[in-house]
Amino acid sequence: MRTRFVDRAEHMDELRSLLADVTEGRGGRAIVVDSVSGMGKSALLQAFEAETAATHAPGTCRIVSARCQPSIGSALHYGTIVEFLLHLAQDQEVKQPGVFRRLLNRTGQGVVRSAPEVLSAIVPGLGALFTLGREVAEASLASGSMPFDSLLPFQQGAAAQIVDALLDLVRQGPPTVLLIDDIQHGDPSSLLVLDRLLRRLPGEPLGLVLSHTTDGAYVDGPEATVEELLHDWAKNGLLRRRVLGGLPHDAVAELVRFRRPEAPPALSAQLSRLTAGHAVFVTLCLEEWRPDTDPTVELPSSLSRVVEHRLRLLADSDRELLMIGATQGETFLSRTVAEVKGAPHDEVMERLRLIAAQHRLIQPAEPPQWARMEASDCYRFEHGALWGVAYGRQTPQQMRSRHARIAAALTSGRSLDGMPLERRLEIARHLRNGGTECLLASAEAHYGLARDAAMEGLSFAEAERHCEEVIKAVRDLPEQEESRDEWLVRAVELLLSLTEVRWRGRHQPVGGPDIDALAAEAEAAARRCCSPELAIRTTLLRGKTLLATQGLVPSLAKLRAAVDLAEQHGDPVPLFVARVEYGRQVSKRRLADGLAQLQEAERMYAADPRLGDTGDPVLQHARNLGEMQLGITLYDSGHLSEAQVRLSRCAQRLRDEPLKAELPIALNYLAQVHMGIGAYGEAEEVLREALAFEADRGGDSGWHAYNKALLAHLIVHRPTERDQALELIADAWAETERTWLANLVPLVRNLYAELLVLAADPSGDLLDQADRLAVATCVETRRSGMIRSEIAAHSLRSRILLRRGDTAAAQEQARHAVRILDSVGDMPALRTEEVLYHSAVALTAAGVRQESHALLERARREVARKAELITDDVLRDRFLTRVPLNHAILHGEDVDR
Repeated sequence: MRTRFVDRAEHMDELRSLLADVTEGRGGRAIVVDSVSGMGKSALLQAFEAETAATHAPGTCRIVSARCQPSIGSALHYGTIVEFLLHLAQDQEVKQPGVFRRLLNRTGQGVVRSAPEVLSAIVPGLGALFTLGREVAEASLASGSMPFDSLLPFQQGAAAQIVDALLDLVRQGPPTVLLIDDIQHGDPSSLLVLDRLLRRLPGEPLGLVLSHTTDGAYVDGPEATVEELLHDWAKNGLLRRRVLGGLPHDAVAELVRFRRPEAPPALSAQLSRLTAGHAVFVTLCLEEWRPDTDPTVELPSSLSRVVEHRLRLLADSDRELLMIGATQGETFLSRTVAEVKGAPHDEVMERLRLIAAQHRLIQPAEPPQWARMEASDCYRFEHGALWGVAYGRQTPQQMRSRHARIAAALTSGRSLDGMPLERRLEIARHLRNGGTECLLASAEAHYGLARDAAMEGLSFAEAERHCEEVIKAVRDLPEQEESRDEWLVRAVELLLSLTEVRWRGRHQPVGGPDIDALAAEAEAAARRCCSPELAIRTTLLRGKTLLATQGLVPSLAKLRAAVDLAEQHGDPVPLFVARVEYGRQVSKRRLADGLAQLQEAERMYAADPRLGDTGDPVLQHARNLGEMQLGITLYDSGHLSEAQVRLSRCAQRLRDEPLKAELPIALNYLAQVHMGIGAYGEAEEVLREALAFEADRGGDSGWHAYNKALLAHLIVHRPTERDQALELIADAWAETERTWLANLVPLVRNLYAELLVLAADPSGDLLDQADRLAVATCVETRRSGMIRSEIAAHSLRSRILLRRGDTAAAQEQARHAVRILDSVGDMPALRTEEVLYHSAVALTAAGVRQESHALLERARREVARKAELITDDVLRDRFLTRVPLNHAILHGEDVDR
């Protein structure tokens, strides 16, 4: 729409100030310009860019602009970031001569379809990370057992590397301001990069300006997600938000003088009252006004009336062409309109040319990148609000029918797999809106997009949205549709894998589906498919959702069923995967059963060469998890020497692997063993290695939090590091709450409570906090079935209550902990002797000497049993003398005296 930029002096001054900070070395910052549609945000950014070019000498600064695409922008992973990198790289041929030129000279199709390829060419090391991430994604999606949170560090790592490369390109050129128009259409992968970039702006020669249309900010969907993110960024001081309101009266008067110099003074006042300064509405009204119009005649009362009046001036056939174009989108192609209409393309091109010239509704435009090789004219509506009115004048069935025909025209009988991503997204959007006839095609298109987003670009949020569309389409298919159940299983498996990191022990994660209902639906669909492989995978998946929503006991029943199904099927690969997963989880309830399952899995691995296929990421992952779980289970069972040897060997093997996905888990287990034998220096070294490894990958991780909590527990015993330990454990708990892996939450919470007990001063404040944490674990574990953490929490409460002087309550909690322990036997991540010893101390304080001595003797026998199993004399001596708990037990501290 041809408008004159007026007023906005305050906003322009702020943009100039941001540019001055960047160019004069004061560091970068970010601004968001908010408003409803049509207020002139895009005009503001364009005016700022034009003014900068006119007032600054070449090479002193640069403005790089990009626009998030409506309709498909939120699914075009890394779309905005790729555009910026390509712009910034144009003049950077020194480091990689020819690479950027080849990228930039490709057809639009090549660039759009391969965003990860383009990123890999520009960002050093990113190609390898994408490759490794793809392998672990395949393992997660194919195994049904792999924890998907191990993928998040790869996604975060990719974002970190992209930001590093972008800043490197910025530093090689003049100070830079990036402009992003219509950020509400931004894709999650680009937003993740922006999140990291915003935190790096201070001190960099880079500013960032975003425009944001707020029309859909508070309605469920991608735009609401962007609004929430902008709110968080502003709250955390990463950017400033400025609202662009209506034009003031003097600006409206200036616009009237420029556009209609012959208009009477009263017209500007009338327009101000009527439009509230809405920039597009003012412009449209001025275009409708004629010099012979009485200034007191009432102007149209709404934007839609202005547009509808213009549409009524068209011939019926021309209006139909415009409706078809509006159905394709704010930007549309003449060839698509012709194919949908069934009219000769030459005739349609001529009619659209005349409409653009005579009716102020559409104007010629550059085609989208994916369509630049097509023999077609391209048009766009003069404004999004105008397009919205035109699109809305159709009946629902007209919309569905036209969407379906547009999808067919864009597909033209070709396979979607070889198409550019933008074209695939366009086709999927029209199939999604094409009604019943397009349901199956929509499911297939969106599933392909979901897999590619997750695998190729590690763009999990985009993949999740596509999965939801698949499930929606499949559910609407007739039950007799042959492929309905298989598509449902595929989509549910992928969606639950993608959302697993947000389950947080709920049936419905924030902004997500009912996970257990979905898993049950997939399990039933797999049975109807009569496919053993699908049945095993969906049964494993159901075990995971039950663990999150109903607790360990129902989960174990389902995981045991998966093992039984795999045994009946006879294929060693799914049986090995199922047995490892069942062994890992059942050990949390019955340590001996877990040990037996894991030892059987190890025997299977050694006996069957097919299970040693290192090229299969599913088997490799299952082997790694099984090996390290067997090591820590041996430790929990008292075999300290064997556990140390196994876990040291496992950790070293994982260090040498390119993927290293499970390394933080192995290092955690190895650190526990080192701590158990009194090798505290080695334990600290291993934990710091794990933390550094995950810091390099970036992003939150449940195991990163657990390792941080163990390190805090180590250093709290050093008086000079008490405050650091408290800070570290608080950070660990905050990260645990963000990631919320069901098995780690109570472990970290108990570590937090125990550290507070160790660090507590006479004021008792830390004891109060520790008690609240322990009580929370007692409540949670009764639901989740994590008995090990329930026993530890009751033991902690006895210690807290004893410190407070409440010996009766401490005695009750101590006895309760021992009762549960006696009913279940040894537990993982729980030292039996520790529970017995602290219970003995509590009973001694309560005057129950005979019972307390009996508990102490049991604790001594347990320490002696573990010592006897240590094969190395030096390690055995260290275990008995350097572990404070063992020293206290053997000397009867606070019990014998």
